[in-house]
Amino acid sequence: MFCCPKCSSLLMPKDGKMKCSCGYSSNDDKLVDKKKENKKIEVRKDEDESLPIIKADCKYCGNEKAYFWTMQTRSADEPETRFFRCVKCKKTWREY
Repeated sequence: MFCCPKCSSLLMPKDGKMKCSCGYSSNDDKLVDKKKENKKIEVRKDEDESLPIIKADCKYCGNEKAYFWTMQTRSADEPETRFFRCVKCKKTWREY
């Protein structure tokens, strides 16, 4: 969503420009699209040695040990997501 810098209302596309009900209009490409600002979840690729190792069955290679960490990937009232990385084959999976 694009917001008006004057009144903070929602800008709507019209005639090739982004226009607001207050009269503001812009065809500026520097407007920030709030929907596209979503944070991407970065899965850890290094630092495995600092993570705890727990007993977890890897469905890829059958190994029984995996690194373990948690991350809040959804809204605050939802539980954390648990991530696992196999010690042997380095495949990563998650549980909600």
